[in-house]
Amino acid sequence: MRIKKSSSLLLGFLATTVLIQPMASAAVSPAAESLFTVFGLPITNSMVTSWVVVVLLVMGVRSMVGKKPQLVPGRGQAIIENLVVGLKDLIEPIVGKKATPATLPFVIGFFIYIVIQNWSGLFPGVGTIGLGYHDAEGYFHVTRPWIRPANADWNGTIALALIAMGAWLYIVLRYAGFKALVVDLFGNKADKKEVGATMWMMLIPLFLFVGVIEVVSIAIRPLTLSVRLFGNIFGGENLLHGMYFLPPFYFLELLVGLVQALVFVLLFSVYIGLICNHGDDHEHAEQH
Repeated sequence: MRIKKSSSLLLGFLATTVLIQPMASAAVSPAAESLFTVFGLPITNSMVTSWVVVVLLVMGVRSMVGKKPQLVPGRGQAIIENLVVGLKDLIEPIVGKKATPATLPFVIGFFIYIVIQNWSGLFPGVGTIGLGYHDAEGYFHVTRPWIRPANADWNGTIALALIAMGAWLYIVLRYAGFKALVVDLFGNKADKKEVGATMWMMLIPLFLFVGVIEVVSIAIRPLTLSVRLFGNIFGGENLLHGMYFLPPFYFLELLVGLVQALVFVLLFSVYIGLICNHGDDHEHAEQH
């Protein structure tokens, strides 16, 4: 009798979790809700979701690989290895062979974290269970969700973008150097032998001006990276609520979540390759 009672309670909870979503409000606030404070610092619902995802991610990878990687990989280790090799093959032509060892850990971390965070909003109850009110028609409107996708909060995507640009600066300075960075931004790109000395001198102010524009574009990269990711995930969250969580839109958001993770890591790799990949091209030309 106890088993039947506990099973019915569990089924009731699961049914409530799934069925509460169509009754949730279609309007989603872009601001994260503070659940509690620690030493005066607000802990929001999106922060809690991100921490839970990170813990589950670490536990999942550890369980798939085991305590120590094996020479003959099992199924879980093979999945992780294929993912790592696939991402390495994807970014190596972009960033160059020299910068790949330092870039790959960031790419793996960004990709797995972002794609799981993007998909976390598709789980039943995320964004639809929390405090709210019932309207006159009996529909429940969530005003303070307890769980929220981390990338649907602009604070989370800004943090990712700032970490990415910090990693970009570290890798560029390590594998290209400060001088190469300055020359790439402000240096005269024209061939002195082809255009002549006079024209080459006249082009110097032009390339200095272009360098200033490039510095401005680098400065706004955290904004563009964060807004792109936030806008797509937040818009997808609103779409799911507005379409009452119909299955076709679940598939669409699965695709969007994967594409946005790929876009983020590819742009991060391109930013590095624009400066660090010149040496590999030069060595390749010398070999031929």
